[in-house]
Amino acid sequence: MYGSERALLVGLQPPGEGATDSLHEVELLADTAGVPVLAHVIQKRPRPDSSTFIGKGKATEVKAVASELDAEVIIFDGELSPAQARNLEEAIGRKVIDRTQLIMDIFAQRAATKEAKLQVELAQLRYLLPRLRGWGSALTRLGGGIGTRGPGETQLELDRKKINRRIHTIERRLVKAKAERALRRKRRKISSLPQVVLVGYTNSGKSTLLNRLCGSNAFVEDKLFATLSTTVRRGELDSGRWALFIDTVGFIRALPHDLIPSFAATLEVVRDADLILHIVDLDSSSLEEDYEAVLETLNREVFTTDAFRPPILNVLNKVDLIDHDGERAEFSSAGVRISAKEGTHIDGLLHRIRTVLNQDEVEASLLVPYAASDLVHRFTQQGRGTIKEYTEEGIEIEALLSTHELGRLRKAGARIIACSSFQRE
Repeated sequence: MYGSERALLVGLQPPGEGATDSLHEVELLADTAGVPVLAHVIQKRPRPDSSTFIGKGKATEVKAVASELDAEVIIFDGELSPAQARNLEEAIGRKVIDRTQLIMDIFAQRAATKEAKLQVELAQLRYLLPRLRGWGSALTRLGGGIGTRGPGETQLELDRKKINRRIHTIERRLVKAKAERALRRKRRKISSLPQVVLVGYTNSGKSTLLNRLCGSNAFVEDKLFATLSTTVRRGELDSGRWALFIDTVGFIRALPHDLIPSFAATLEVVRDADLILHIVDLDSSSLEEDYEAVLETLNREVFTTDAFRPPILNVLNKVDLIDHDGERAEFSSAGVRISAKEGTHIDGLLHRIRTVLNQDEVEASLLVPYAASDLVHRFTQQGRGTIKEYTEEGIEIEALLSTHELGRLRKAGARIIACSSFQRE
């Protein structure tokens, strides 16, 4: 928690509908940010008011409730325009932030790498630039706090010219960071190990599954956005067969557009994956909506062209928490039901992973250039390749390979001498 800040949560409820999962999600976001929510104020109306998001009468009610409960900040479930934020701040007399700024605040707290911190600062500055007038008095009066912390905090009250100069500086640094990230990605591609990428809605259990599959200790916490960077670990598929398992940042509905670049590393590893594991939280009250939100993000931000799409395997997590006779036990899409926490059905998941990765294995004879001899060494170590001859051009081998492995060898300069399909018993 930042100082002693406490919040009042305000949202809209369309007529004829019950309380929304969106409002509950914002409360979880506030908890992740370290700010307790004292109460909810909900207004039933079909759409936001163009001037104050909620009606002026409801704004007066919010002011009274905030005064009674001594709430320092008002969090709105939605994105406020600069004018709405300014009008609400003047009407309520408290600091007002929206869902977008709350998410940015969490990213600012949890960004661990230098690149991630720069991306978050850039997002904050771009978001706040047109809102300088609207947020200025609250920042001066309350001295920062929720929605204003993080790498960009010292920039918020500077004039537009200085902020624009800072934005250009960050953009130049991120160009260099992108090149460094591309080099790391290239090194992973050269590896003969298949890349299995874990994606899913935030807090669906991706990091817990990574730890289960790889015997690792990636950070796990029952909060939204516990993981804000990609984590790569090596895990054993079966005796002598290994894969790289890559944990990624969780997705969320209505992700702020300016934060999309903060997901750059996640989006890139998903594009390069040999298999995508879509981790689904079966215990979520918004199960179907969460599932569709992830697919929508993948379609909009990752697979934007007609390029090859890796196969996707649904992993239905947290079976230990659901009532198998209850409504939430039903899910419209097929997948492997597991409990990453308890280890339930992990062997079955590994079997499905092997089946997908090996469904098109081939026996091949290749001539591999000496520059790629490290790949030959890995296949022979794993018992899946035999060196037949050393020639002037390279090393002639016979190996059992998946098509992705064969493709990587060809990218490394290997020439196929003979190739035949192989079906595993």
